[in-house]
Amino acid sequence: MTSAAVADRVHVRAPGKLNLFFEVGDAQDDGYHEVASAYQAVSLYEDVWAQASDEFTVSISGTVDVSGVPADDRNLALRAARLVAQKIGHAGGVHLDIVKHVPVAGGMGGGSADAAAALLACDALWAAELGTAQLHQLAARLGADVPFALMGGTAVGTGRGDELSPALVKGRFDWVIVPSSAGLSTPEVYAHLDALRTRPDIVSAARAPVVHPGVLQALRAGDPVVLAEHVRNDLQAAALSLRPDLRDALELGEQAGALAGMVSGSGPTLAFLAGDSESALELQVVLSAAGYQALHVHGPVHGARLL
Repeated sequence: MTSAAVADRVHVRAPGKLNLFFEVGDAQDDGYHEVASAYQAVSLYEDVWAQASDEFTVSISGTVDVSGVPADDRNLALRAARLVAQKIGHAGGVHLDIVKHVPVAGGMGGGSADAAAALLACDALWAAELGTAQLHQLAARLGADVPFALMGGTAVGTGRGDELSPALVKGRFDWVIVPSSAGLSTPEVYAHLDALRTRPDIVSAARAPVVHPGVLQALRAGDPVVLAEHVRNDLQAAALSLRPDLRDALELGEQAGALAGMVSGSGPTLAFLAGDSESALELQVVLSAAGYQALHVHGPVHGARLL
């Protein structure tokens, strides 16, 4: 297929995510972990523009530190573009212009959002019309969080996190996130969790991971107080062990009125659940006054979409 592009430049926006619940099973023989997660897409976005080119290239900028983001074939968005080209037999390339607002290596799936946006952008740029099912198949080949960045909203993820089922949600949930200037490597956090689980005081996974029913009930009811009782992240112990400095901010947020505070995904971004928008703004002020960068976001929001 070598159809002409339907537009000179395509713009797609995709959201970052929070793991409201994240249970991690023991490492499998292939090194991967089975997980059960409740994902929520939140109002912190990545913007990707795609335009026709002879080669596959990328430029990266943003309101966050992008110095650690690769601009070669290690970049997940570029890999996504190549997958679409390979799928449709497109002979040319693409230039991707990525503007990042999600913390890099922060446990909020920014790179996965870039990849999801690139899939959708290249599909539109090349008039591929792959459809939702085929785009999700390509997304799953790129990483566990990429299908959710395409889907958005709130969902339960099982397997490696890419087997998604939409979750019913009433209303909106308000969060305050505190990014960190230094990221954490997801593989390093998982490896550290495995090491911690060899200790007698750290309980290992005794069964296949599942999302606690209380999480889904709280989401359906639109009740942040009940949700706060059930939020959980098995990676938090490992992230805090690697970055003990995060404990001070966690404690401050909880003392300042957060219903719950936790490490987002593999960290080091922290996420605080607030009772409502006004409470979130008050918490944001307290954390900012203490010297932390604090951002008020809400969810659920849509997945990757054309603008």
